[in-house]
Amino acid sequence: MRVQLRATLKNFRAIDIFMVNYRVIIEQDEDDILIARVPDLPGCTTEGKNREELMINVKEAIEAYLEALKKDGNPVPIEMAQINVLIARVL
Repeated sequence: MRVQLRATLKNFRAIDIFMVNYRVIIEQDEDDILIARVPDLPGCTTEGKNREELMINVKEAIEAYLEALKKDGNPVPIEMAQINVLIARVL
């Protein structure tokens, strides 16, 4: 399963939209709780009672992880991530 995130960067008259897909591994524990981990983001894990809750939680976990990297001045890991870039001109 892949989770898609969008980030926008404003630079003068252009907006770059980056769509990054991270691979997510989902397992179920003995209490039927779903656990997700993102191999490209070490330590990025979350859980949910059902798939819908898990997907919300994993997106939030990835966003928080990337924000923490940015805040600390660390690069975003993209070794296995799939990145799509759309560049739109603002008039």
